[in-house]
Amino acid sequence: MSSNNNKMSVTQLTLLTALNMMGSGIIMLPTKLAEVGTFSILSWLVTATGSTALAYAFAKCGMLSRKQGGMGGYAEYTFGKSGNFLANYTYAVSLVIANVAIAITVVGYLTAFFDVELSPIGTCLATIVTLWVCTSLNFKGPKITGYISNFSAWGAIIPVAGLSIFGWFWFSPTLYAESWNPNNIPFFDALSASISMTLWAFLGLESACANSEAVDNPETNVPKAVLGATIGVAVIYILSTNICAGIVGNAELVKSTAPFGLVFASMFNETVGKVVIGMMVVSCAGSLLSWQFTIAQVFKSLSDAKFFPSAFSKVTKDDAPVLGMIIITVTQTCLSFLTISPSLYKQFNMLVDLAVVTNVMPYLLSMAAVPVLLKEEKVSAGMSTVIKFCAFVGTVYSLYALYAAGYEAMMYGSLATFFGWAVYGMAAEHNFIKKVAA
Repeated sequence: MSSNNNKMSVTQLTLLTALNMMGSGIIMLPTKLAEVGTFSILSWLVTATGSTALAYAFAKCGMLSRKQGGMGGYAEYTFGKSGNFLANYTYAVSLVIANVAIAITVVGYLTAFFDVELSPIGTCLATIVTLWVCTSLNFKGPKITGYISNFSAWGAIIPVAGLSIFGWFWFSPTLYAESWNPNNIPFFDALSASISMTLWAFLGLESACANSEAVDNPETNVPKAVLGATIGVAVIYILSTNICAGIVGNAELVKSTAPFGLVFASMFNETVGKVVIGMMVVSCAGSLLSWQFTIAQVFKSLSDAKFFPSAFSKVTKDDAPVLGMIIITVTQTCLSFLTISPSLYKQFNMLVDLAVVTNVMPYLLSMAAVPVLLKEEKVSAGMSTVIKFCAFVGTVYSLYALYAAGYEAMMYGSLATFFGWAVYGMAAEHNFIKKVAA
């Protein structure tokens, strides 16, 4: 039987998945990892292993699940409708927080591009303007969003991939070794310190199986594409961030708001550095635009299921949930004011940790549902063993990521999750009243 020519090949799906994952996650990594030193390569290995296990389990769940709602649908196998809600709710909350961090990244690179230094209030206002600009560009619907985000992603991928291949010509083993553990942090503390940031770089892997219907022979090719993309992205991340540490000194790297621009300026000149910074701004802004639309769609799904106010379900003639986007961006504006910090980098760190904590919640719910999902969908014993093992590894890694995020992020993440239960209770009461009235 011949393949459908309109379907994607496994290579095309692998590239598409890698593009979706890389987005904006990498462009502040060298600065964050410099805080720990080149010792952070061990964190990369831990995160790459955990992320690969999660990606494979998600790919298989996506192929097997008969329930709607992505991660919520997987969770529903074990936890029922409340599990479906909580998985999608915490995922949506994590994206709301993460996008503020992405907006801060855009501001950080812009300040480096224009050689200006903003006050904490100035940084906050610039972040808010960035959020509203990227949100408003989505008002014309998904077509323009898809076009811009697909084009802009290459702004980060080209310089990062180029650095991974050619950066070795400027790499200094001595400089790299001197940066191993500059602050003499104990082994386990150093390992944990950069786990949140390395996991941040892989967020989005859970959406890798969304294109399963567009690929030929999905049962075989989707898991291949997911694993290939995750491993490929991991290699690029590890190479590029470690090469940076061998080109620019740790003390200089840790203070930078545009680390890749700094590295390219050190390799060539200020002009090249500025070009790379400009490319990164385009990439990051495009990623923010795409994720702002995605959040609105997640909230729309929750609203369609009668878990959130009907305002999130309303769409314009361009099929854009504009009212939902506005409500979400108002919330992000408030979050930007609440997280003002003397340092752009500290504000970014705080938001990343909180985004990782809330994003790990649906990971845990989905992985916990795997055994029931496999049994209900009558998967063979051999395949079940492999998927259960990956789900177990993903669960252990997710729990470790929660621990590594720290007490403050865990506290606020827990409050956000507990609030979700209250929202579910109110929605359940509303749906019960409507059912009785009917």
